[in-house]
Amino acid sequence: MNIIQTTAQELQQQWALQLPENLSEEAILEKLTERVMQLVNEGPDAFFQLMYRLDIPEKKLMLVAGDVDAARKIARMIYDRQLQKVRSREYYRNNPLNDDPDLKW
Repeated sequence: MNIIQTTAQELQQQWALQLPENLSEEAILEKLTERVMQLVNEGPDAFFQLMYRLDIPEKKLMLVAGDVDAARKIARMIYDRQLQKVRSREYYRNNPLNDDPDLKW
């Protein structure tokens, strides 16, 4: 499974997205943008809690809050953060820390 598929799968589970069969970054961002708009309309408190859990700084959110395409920019932040997490997991799966002699007792 490639990194986009893994990221899409995790976003699909966490954000209840209905993604098309042929995955592309653009398709994922489109669905994620729709979901962001829905969550913001349902209530900003729950939305900000989700952003906190994803470790997306409030400062970044406030910078794009007034933009016409704010939902798209927020979706991009979410996607990039999830992609970063997937890459990090993959890296540490292939390069375990317990192989580092400096970390052994």
